[in-house]
Amino acid sequence: MTKIATPRPIRGTQDMLGETADRFHHVVDMFDRVRRLYGFRRVEIPVFESTAVFARSLGETTDVVSKEMYSFDDRGGESLTLRPEFTAGLARAYLTEGWQQHAPLKAAVHGPVFRYERPQKGRFRQFHQVDAEIIGAAEPAADVELLSFADQLLRELEIADDVTLQLNTLGDAATRDAWRAALVAHFEAHRGELSEDSLVRLAKNPMRILDSKDPRDRPIADAAPGIDDSMSAEAGAFFEAVTRGLEASGVAWTRNARLVRGLDYYRHTAFEFVTDRLGAQGTVLAGGRYDGLIETLGGPHTPAVGWAAGIERLGMLIDAPATETGSVAIIPDGATDAEAQTVVAALRRAGIAATLAFAGKPKRRMEIATKAGAEYALYLRGTDAAEPLNLVHMAKDRAKADAMLPTIRAALPGTYA
Repeated sequence: MTKIATPRPIRGTQDMLGETADRFHHVVDMFDRVRRLYGFRRVEIPVFESTAVFARSLGETTDVVSKEMYSFDDRGGESLTLRPEFTAGLARAYLTEGWQQHAPLKAAVHGPVFRYERPQKGRFRQFHQVDAEIIGAAEPAADVELLSFADQLLRELEIADDVTLQLNTLGDAATRDAWRAALVAHFEAHRGELSEDSLVRLAKNPMRILDSKDPRDRPIADAAPGIDDSMSAEAGAFFEAVTRGLEASGVAWTRNARLVRGLDYYRHTAFEFVTDRLGAQGTVLAGGRYDGLIETLGGPHTPAVGWAAGIERLGMLIDAPATETGSVAIIPDGATDAEAQTVVAALRRAGIAATLAFAGKPKRRMEIATKAGAEYALYLRGTDAAEPLNLVHMAKDRAKADAMLPTIRAALPGTYA
């Protein structure tokens, strides 16, 4: 008989069980806790959108659009794309679902995103992000609010000491225009030394050359003029207001004048929270102000600021969350399975975590309870036994077992109570 080959997981995806899944969901739980503290509303958006949403929002020349998107034609011939990030879809929903009435909208979302890129440590082709956005607020205080949210999330995860906030300003439109002209002049003078990708960027978006990882580009990019030489008074005042707000909020930061966001709609604040614990993939949370994005989707001028963080990367930095305790394993020892099922259902309805092995003698069921990490084992002797219940603490703490038994009795019906 021919052995049937087992399908392999798709490269760049992962299956999670045990501690890996526990870390993942701990990050999500902390994100949900902090977003409530800051008054961010939970939203949900589709996993796929019209390809135009991302092409117009992110730009045709970006690596995400030109190289990394999972796009396909549906049966009706429409080009669809699995979301490579959240911001574009949120901006689309803001326009099409009438969410303007909630402006400034403080939105929080998490879930899977998809990019076709080389899998490596902390980077997958299907990965997951937590994402926070403030749409409809032009004030520096919105930037401070969002950065404070990010900082508190990292504190709640107990990794703030391992992560540094790098902050920069991309200025206003006048600043960017002047800086762009200075960059073009600089890079044109070194055209013959630039990589092929940077020559394309020079024509379409020269600021992205500053982010190049090609060793041919690095000396030229490092010597390029900085944005401060082109900064308008208004842009400088905005950045100063953000930094003052961070200091007042107790959020530590460091200036990285080379930090950029390559898309034309980015303005003012740009930031990354980085660590040296993940090797080359050191950015764990990043974002900025994108005052021009919604206009690219046909909407009115709408200021906005946001960030996203990889759940898998954050999960790699945190300690394993503590295992929940207090669960009770039900072990029939004379009682029938039906009686055991009645008991386990009653405990769960009373809010007590309870498990029941599906088969086996008491010794085997006790082994399963130990492996599952139960804190107590409740032996059921049968309702006609002289002592129908025997509660055992798995660490053999008799006092704990005796203290817990009245709570269990109170939850049980009939003769077991």
